[in-house]
Amino acid sequence: MDLTTILLFSVAALASLFMAWVIGAGSSGATPFAPAVGANAITTMKAAFVVGILGFAGAVTQGASVSEAVGRELVTGVVLPPSGVIVALLIGAGMMVIGIYTGYPIAIAFTVTGAVIGVGFALGGEPAWAKYAEIGGMWLLTPFVGAGLAFGIARVLPRPDVPEHISVALLAGLVGAVVANLEFVFLEPVGGTIAIAGSTAVPLAGTAAVVVVSVAIGVGAALVVRWDIARDKLGGLQRFLLVLGGLVAFSAGASQVGLAVGPLLPLLEEVSLVSPIAVLLGGGFGILVGSWTGAPRMIKAVSQEYASLGPRRSIATLVPSFLIAQTAVLLGVPVSFNEIVVSAIIGSGLAVGGSAGVSPRKLGVTVVAWIASFLLAFGLGYGSMYALSTFSMTP
Repeated sequence: MDLTTILLFSVAALASLFMAWVIGAGSSGATPFAPAVGANAITTMKAAFVVGILGFAGAVTQGASVSEAVGRELVTGVVLPPSGVIVALLIGAGMMVIGIYTGYPIAIAFTVTGAVIGVGFALGGEPAWAKYAEIGGMWLLTPFVGAGLAFGIARVLPRPDVPEHISVALLAGLVGAVVANLEFVFLEPVGGTIAIAGSTAVPLAGTAAVVVVSVAIGVGAALVVRWDIARDKLGGLQRFLLVLGGLVAFSAGASQVGLAVGPLLPLLEEVSLVSPIAVLLGGGFGILVGSWTGAPRMIKAVSQEYASLGPRRSIATLVPSFLIAQTAVLLGVPVSFNEIVVSAIIGSGLAVGGSAGVSPRKLGVTVVAWIASFLLAFGLGYGSMYALSTFSMTP
């Protein structure tokens, strides 16, 4: 391992840290608690503080899946050198900075994915078609699934024939059962999930025991929320909303950290002094600082410029956001939390107020920005790396 390799890796690590800061200041830091802020359940500054801590926790305990996908599975037949990692991360982070300061939620998953693929192709890599199909399917389905689920939940919550201490409690039960089956690094010695770890205490074997534990945790969550809403409806709704925001923030850290540190993973084979967990810790720290220092602007943009949210509509927004986010983490697919949450906000808005709750101009500009960000990042990644490679080979 020569000095040049160490220096290039150090620069790449700084670019990764900057990317993590941008993620915390932008999509990961803003969108999870934006519905709660819009519903006046928490202030903007408190939301930024909490989301930073939870994003850090998610990055460290669940961040390996998406990190592997971004670092090793987007292009085949080539490993990005330190210079390629630097180019990809700086392009992704730079475009995200533009989004933060213009107030438009640029999808960082699109920019980083496009930049990494562009750099990889410029180096002679081959397309990873199976992974592209998985990613493309997730990106295309997210707006429809998120908006559809949010629409359905928002239509049910205000109905007089479905009391909220029942409907919201059922949602809490579903969320509790999903949480019981999330995979965590620190639970790997006992099966990886709370449900599997708890199944050892159930006098049943295999899947049956896991199902029993999952249902028990879900029922427990439902009963707690039912009791809380029955005694204090508005307060209970807001407290459940804050829990949902926390879960989405945790999931955001788990997913988005991979966009910052994933490209570094192949380089660790050359720099053996750095471990993957150290890289995840660094990425989580960058997200934490970014959330504390830069997220309030984007929180305001998403919560106030897209729609005016109450607690019920916010719950309808965050439940599908959490479910989609954890599905992406499970599959190891980089996703945009702007896309997830904004789609759910639109779905819940259509349910309660028709198209009046959504700004068509803002929506149109956002969708165009998402598509353009991927294409531009790909072009910049390919062109920059091709030029850099050509220059380096020139006598």
